[in-house]
Amino acid sequence: MNQVYLELRNVTKEFTSPFEEERIVAVNKVDLKINKGEMITLLGPSGCGKTTTLRMIGGFEDVTEGEIYLDGVKINDIPANKRETIMVFQSYALFPHMNIYQNISYGLEIKGLPKQEIKEKVRKILELIGLKGMENRPVAQISGGQQQRVALARAIVNEPKVLLFDEPLSNLDAKLRVKMRTEIRKLQKKLDITSIYVTHDQEEAMSLSDKIVVMNLGRIEQLGTPEEIYAQPRNKFVADFIGKQTNFLNGKVIESSNSEVDVEVWNKMFTFKGFPEFSKGDEVMLVVRPEMIDLLPESKGVFSGEVKLVTYLGLEVIYEVESNKENLTVQISNPLKHGIHKEGEKVSLGFDTKNIYLIKT
Repeated sequence: MNQVYLELRNVTKEFTSPFEEERIVAVNKVDLKINKGEMITLLGPSGCGKTTTLRMIGGFEDVTEGEIYLDGVKINDIPANKRETIMVFQSYALFPHMNIYQNISYGLEIKGLPKQEIKEKVRKILELIGLKGMENRPVAQISGGQQQRVALARAIVNEPKVLLFDEPLSNLDAKLRVKMRTEIRKLQKKLDITSIYVTHDQEEAMSLSDKIVVMNLGRIEQLGTPEEIYAQPRNKFVADFIGKQTNFLNGKVIESSNSEVDVEVWNKMFTFKGFPEFSKGDEVMLVVRPEMIDLLPESKGVFSGEVKLVTYLGLEVIYEVESNKENLTVQISNPLKHGIHKEGEKVSLGFDTKNIYLIKT
């Protein structure tokens, strides 16, 4: 049975504009329950409230309204340095004049732990993060990825109840980011530590998370597993924010019976199952991911089209196809197997309604 470990109840954060006497609502009545050992990612565009939410949990921002509970204890009035949460910052915040060992052991020394216990804890964490034997190296002389590991080790060695990540990989190059997010996920699962991760990178969120909280304008738009967020978006914002260039097709429910709906799109009829919330006459929007569309020879698919743009990426080809006076994005994997269509080529589009999700307009 899942145990709620961290809970936000009706949490709101307001700021006063420095230029006008008005209140800016950065986080608006957020309710969130996080289970013990879960890895949760707060995901959204800049200004959506994700970092402010994280900082309120860590005690770096005061809560305007609402309550935050950790392991059953209200922590609103507990200062950041007294909370059993630790933040891993974007800038790493390492001490440049110290070596790796000194950076990791600093928090333990502040707590007054015996030297031998500190030594043993640091030894274990160095082995865990793959930096064993490097403890005497100055942090100014190690790579960005190694600095990130040291920052992570410094947080974990203090054994917090909740680990907070504030876009910790944004300073790394793309290849190293992929490697580090994999290491963070493996470490988090191994230690079974409750973690909250903030990012605007959807791929990072999908690969790291047990659950994703999609935020917009200070509110939670949707909470769910990566699969649920991607395959069953609650609204257009979520569908558009998650995924690459999502296609949206307008349709109308012509018939509805026993969760099965017949939807007219571009003068053609399609049947969708599992949508009991729709009724006859409803205007709907089809969420069609680029990889859900098949590019077929002319007249073999449902809709005819013309290839307008071809982007070859090695593992895949991204096409822009004009159909019914609209441009659709199509993603085809393994181009060596399927071949590559040329710009100006006449094609047709096919898709399986089982892979398409409907939202209300």
